[in-house]
Amino acid sequence: MTEARNHRLEQAMHDAGLSHKALARAVRELAHRDGRPLGTDHTAVSRWLSGMRPRSAAAHYVAEVLTRRLGRPVELADLGWDGREAGLPATDELDELTARLSHVRASLDSGLVALLEGQTQTLRTLDRRLGAGRLLAQTESHLEQMSDLLAYAAEGPQRRALASAAAEAAALAGWQALDLGRPDRAWSLHETAKSAARDSEDASVLAHVTAQQAYALLDIGRTAEARDQIQRTRRAAAGRVPAVMSAWLSAADAEAASADGAPSDAHDALDDADAALEAGDGTVLPFLFLDANHLARWRGSCLAQLGNEEALESLQSALELHDPTFTRAHAGLHCDLATAYLVRGEMDGVRRHTAEASTLADATTSVRQRRRLERLLKRSA
Repeated sequence: MTEARNHRLEQAMHDAGLSHKALARAVRELAHRDGRPLGTDHTAVSRWLSGMRPRSAAAHYVAEVLTRRLGRPVELADLGWDGREAGLPATDELDELTARLSHVRASLDSGLVALLEGQTQTLRTLDRRLGAGRLLAQTESHLEQMSDLLAYAAEGPQRRALASAAAEAAALAGWQALDLGRPDRAWSLHETAKSAARDSEDASVLAHVTAQQAYALLDIGRTAEARDQIQRTRRAAAGRVPAVMSAWLSAADAEAASADGAPSDAHDALDDADAALEAGDGTVLPFLFLDANHLARWRGSCLAQLGNEEALESLQSALELHDPTFTRAHAGLHCDLATAYLVRGEMDGVRRHTAEASTLADATTSVRQRRRLERLLKRSA
């Protein structure tokens, strides 16, 4: 049951000139500064104004935002909150900490971790089919829940498993932010992912989230830095990750080399990816989708970026075998095909595939793919 409307918070927001969205954004920024991603949005602020007490961390960040904005100290009591999180006894801070530790210790087991990983997988599947537009807030909220658990989890195998799950949820949120045209947010979320991955002590998870972070650098044109980050990750992961992870890292290295205008290095990395995938032992990593067809598409994309006319054959083969549930990837594939046709000067193919890519990018609200299309259309004009 919620309490009466929180007029104290309402008045403080009015005095500070903060809308629901502005307050939510400021809270998120402070939380990410401290490595504690909060899935706060304007609907959460509406709930607080309706009398619902926020989580303890969020409440303290609200007070900090208002303190900064108003230029005077704002305490939780000034906002109608006593500093407790709902469901915890009204005791002092030491008792609250003890209660949190006990609650997490009693709750955290392999079954809970499996449920959280299952939720991440559901979000991942929805993302590849529907796009990130309506999912990023859900993924961040899911990550917030895991981060809260992780902050109070005792050392041991269950904590490491939870850290691995949190790292991949953060990486998924980061990839969604990147697709929505927010590389700064993507970078921050991948920093959270890397921190959790280190706690997990899982070499594959750490390699994945570290290399994937480099795509934020690629998207802002810092191609040399992106290559360096991926190559460092490849070297650190060598001999410590399964073949499919090595193949993925090599393909990512090839993409960065292509973007950086290094065709020889790109070809070598693609060959490494092929060899690693062929040598695979069947290991399945839930956060990777990489088979021979995906790798053919990746090769075609790199070749198209390098202006190589051989790209078209790989991309057409990949299109014939493409899984239609990978909707956003389908948009990217059509972008690559349009690029390949542009290299060959075949404008009918360019127009056909840019039209397909545009439809799919709109369906998945992919700002990243739209920007690719804009650049492509400028080149073809």
